[in-house]
Amino acid sequence: MSVFLAKRLLTLIATLLGASVVVFAVLEVLPGNAAQVLMGPDADPEAVAAMAEQLGLHQPALQRYAHWVLGFFTGDLGNSYAYGSPVWELVGERLALTLPLAILAMALTTVLALLAGVYAASQHNKLGDIGTMGLAQLGIAIPNFWFAILLILLFSVKLQWFSAGGFPGWSAEMGGGFWPALQALLLPAIALAVVQAAILARITRSAVLEVLREDFVRTARAKGLSQRAVLWGHVLRNAMIPVVTVMGLQFANLLAGTIVVENVFYLPGLGRLIFQSIANRDLIVVRNCVMLLAAMVIVVNFVVDVLYAAIDPRVKASDL
Repeated sequence: MSVFLAKRLLTLIATLLGASVVVFAVLEVLPGNAAQVLMGPDADPEAVAAMAEQLGLHQPALQRYAHWVLGFFTGDLGNSYAYGSPVWELVGERLALTLPLAILAMALTTVLALLAGVYAASQHNKLGDIGTMGLAQLGIAIPNFWFAILLILLFSVKLQWFSAGGFPGWSAEMGGGFWPALQALLLPAIALAVVQAAILARITRSAVLEVLREDFVRTARAKGLSQRAVLWGHVLRNAMIPVVTVMGLQFANLLAGTIVVENVFYLPGLGRLIFQSIANRDLIVVRNCVMLLAAMVIVVNFVVDVLYAAIDPRVKASDL
């Protein structure tokens, strides 16, 4: 197991370094000048040059890259050009919303998808299977921003059960609290989860149907186990490898793909911060946010690899 983890850790580090090079290089070749944007189009060239030197833009690219990577891994992300505050504070405030939103959406996705996928597989080629997969196909076709608007119209405008947008915060001292904050995230999480659950339900159904044809399933049934015990106790675990793969990709997608939904519900999350920083040409914030999202995706994939070995020891054995 130690050799397996060591290989995965080396791959993790190499991938993080590769991602940092790509993120830095892509943002370096973008047209425009952050100092010019901050000073305004009519600013004096000498003042723009002084601002560029203050921001460190006069340094060679390699030196700025090394300084950025070292700061990223030590927690020193620098200061925002536009906001004038430490980037880590800005990111931390936004992650306090985006991360719980992604976790809540992933939890809803997992529950809905596993229930729908296992049920559809147990009703193979029957009305339940056809109806469930039809709903899943509809869920895949619905854009999440459009579904988010429908949720607002129904639950906020008509029924008035939830607020139409905004986030009260997790602290009761600031006028929020756990339950008000959770209620504010529920509709956005549902809007994000519908499409992901539809995709995962189809993957779950296919994986469960494939395992149902195995000999050990017939043996379990011959021993007198109920259909529910066979499905949830034996079949699902053996079908989890492709399901976990898609779940890892979906969670990474939820972390990186909340920009549209956050704007629909006017949530001050990481997606809105990236959007606003791009508009302000605040490259230091954009670079660190994109790298942070990339690092989260890479770490999630690493966790998925480790889960492979926990679910199916044959994966670990084949890698050694």
